[in-house]
Amino acid sequence: MTIPATSGKISHFTNKQLFKIMSFTIKRALISVSDKTGIIALAQQLANHQVEILSTGGTAQALRDANIPVVDVGDYTGFPEILDGRVKTLHPKIHAGILARRAIDKNTLTELDIPFIDLVIVNLYPFANTIAKPDCTFHEAIEQIDIGGPSMLRGAAKNYQEVAVVIDPEDYQLIIEHLSQHHLTEQHRLILAQKVFAHTAYYDTLINDYLAEHTAEVLLPTKRTLALTEQLSLRYGENPHQAATFYQQGIHKTGLAASIQHQGKPLSYNNLLDADAAMECVTAFTQMPTCVIVKHTNPCGVAIANDLLTAYQRAYQADPTSAFGGIIAFNQTLDAKTAQTIIDTQFVEVILAPKFDEAALEILKHKPNVRALTYLSDKNIDRLSYRSISGGLLVQEQDNQMIDTNNWKIVTNKKPNADQLTDLTFAWQVVRFVKSNAIVYAKNGQTCGVGAGQTSRIMSCEIGILKAKQAGLSLNQCVLASDAFFPFSDSIEAAAKAGVAAIIQPGGSLRDQEVINAANDLNMAMIFTGIRHFKH
Repeated sequence: MTIPATSGKISHFTNKQLFKIMSFTIKRALISVSDKTGIIALAQQLANHQVEILSTGGTAQALRDANIPVVDVGDYTGFPEILDGRVKTLHPKIHAGILARRAIDKNTLTELDIPFIDLVIVNLYPFANTIAKPDCTFHEAIEQIDIGGPSMLRGAAKNYQEVAVVIDPEDYQLIIEHLSQHHLTEQHRLILAQKVFAHTAYYDTLINDYLAEHTAEVLLPTKRTLALTEQLSLRYGENPHQAATFYQQGIHKTGLAASIQHQGKPLSYNNLLDADAAMECVTAFTQMPTCVIVKHTNPCGVAIANDLLTAYQRAYQADPTSAFGGIIAFNQTLDAKTAQTIIDTQFVEVILAPKFDEAALEILKHKPNVRALTYLSDKNIDRLSYRSISGGLLVQEQDNQMIDTNNWKIVTNKKPNADQLTDLTFAWQVVRFVKSNAIVYAKNGQTCGVGAGQTSRIMSCEIGILKAKQAGLSLNQCVLASDAFFPFSDSIEAAAKAGVAAIIQPGGSLRDQEVINAANDLNMAMIFTGIRHFKH
């Protein structure tokens, strides 16, 4: 963000405000930067205006190489750099010069022969760039934790009424203009100070997150910060009257933050929500080609097959009405034939795949508004899930519970056969990505009807049955997955009437025996997993 310069006209200022502007002069600047972008041009302008420049190490050398007068901090303080540069600016003469209040502390500084420092230009050791390197060692990362830099920045930001502090090269022009126009107001300096604290908070959060990765356990500390950087400015949020931005968390790009958009309109807030839901679901399937179609963050059609085209066709067949304007995700490279079938079949907002054939991308160019994204799955990264509520955040571990059939318990007299067990496993994998109350009907590796987000489980059951009828799919001898237990036997009876042969659910209701008895009476198989998959 560049802070806009004020207008050259000053007639609108009061006398008091005008005094504050004109009274801020820069006589002495401290410059210590790892990112030297634009620093020579700024330092040259400072020198041209007779500003004394204090500097350290590589920055001082760069200024000398450009024939810009500079005073080494060690010469200024009378104390050399020690501990291989770990201590160089941590000195009273530096920090008193930054923190001193001109009116209150003038006598103290005069007695101690400490000059005021009016401008601090610092950016920090490149910790983020260091840990982003694949071969970065823990020792190298630790050495890139800046100590003196944040101390100077925070001191200057605290004393913004007396000192200007710059951490962003984009703000150098503001200082250059001030040297001749004297327009750096106290409000400008406050904004510059705020940018400092935002940056140092981000910097410290990166360090915290990095150290947390090297501890033995995932901790949920009592105080927590998030390191977020703007990834994409969105046209609007869920609705046109809502502003929205997509932020990347941390420095390691994964998931949608690491996606590459090959074509199509800019992504919207809702596109990203739906795309994330589709990606999460489809990457849960690794053994066979899989297609997931999502609408309003819920899978409306999921199918596995021996090839990607068939998987898409079966996923679309599961709910063609809801698929209109949906998000389509694949777990394998999208080929040309599948891409052509999609654009010949339906209107689609976003297509996601881990890779696209060049021929597939050429075909999609005939639909320039369709967004085509490659994604990087982050299934191997232990992430926390954040959700905002009024006044705070809810934080939890991701629901990455792996399927373990050894813990499943057949609770009915009838046992599922091999095909039914395969379908039960498929349906159980899908149901955890459906909003509660969640019901999934499936057969032969295809969802036949999905009931999502209802306030009663029986309603979700009935909606799933209705969806199957609308799609012309038979539920005879299909299976049913429920994300949570059945509180009553009414859902079991409705499922049996629709043709369901086997059910998988967590169990755990006070009426479990009533539900089991109903299944036995209706000659149905039922499995308890002992794991619930609520998704609110």
